[in-house]
Amino acid sequence: MENPPAKKVAIVEEVRDRLGKAEAVVVTQYRGLTVAQLAELRRSLRPSGGSYKVYKNTLVRLAATEVGQEFNDLLVGPTALAFAEDAPDGGSGDVVSVAKSLRDFAKDNPDLIVMGGLFEGSFIDADGLKQLAAIEPREVLLAKMAGALAAPMTQMAGLLQALPRDLAFGLKALLEQRGGSEAAAEEAPAAEEAPAAEEAPVSESTEADAAPTEEVVEEVTEEVTEEPEADQPEETEES
Repeated sequence: MENPPAKKVAIVEEVRDRLGKAEAVVVTQYRGLTVAQLAELRRSLRPSGGSYKVYKNTLVRLAATEVGQEFNDLLVGPTALAFAEDAPDGGSGDVVSVAKSLRDFAKDNPDLIVMGGLFEGSFIDADGLKQLAAIEPREVLLAKMAGALAAPMTQMAGLLQALPRDLAFGLKALLEQRGGSEAAAEEAPAAEEAPAAEEAPVSESTEADAAPTEEVVEEVTEEVTEEPEADQPEETEES
């Protein structure tokens, strides 16, 4: 058995390495697309870290022996692979943006057919790629996340700003309540002593009224005692 040419071996190693490192790999059929259209597709993928390259299906199958038969079954006809790899700015490839670029290009160029592929090492079919394309771009998601995080922080800042003001109002109300309680406590003994001062004259008048009553009783008693002596008959000289 002859050894495969070194060029084919290098291509297999290249494809194997890219399949292992890429965030996603999409298998497409490009029959009917012109060279100019393929160049336009490559330009649309580049900003999101995507690339588009044509390989022989036999070599891709050799490189993809470890990723599963479902992926290999897509390698029929004139196929090309779209990779979500490193972005030009050094960041990782945006899988969602790559899926969106393929979807948008296929709308204007129906000859491009998205078959399926790999997403984070697992097989993903065409419907799964459509769902990825429907997700909002990373920039939009990051902006929404930042807004969601900023809202509680803004509320917290408002609460912290209002805390000294509310504390001052609370202390003022507490001091006013305490001052009112002390004033009420000072007025309470004066209110209790007032009835006692009014009862004193009543007691003196009762004693004053009681004294004449005793004198009247004594006078009546003396009169009653003297009356029998006035009714006794006088002794005659005869007796």
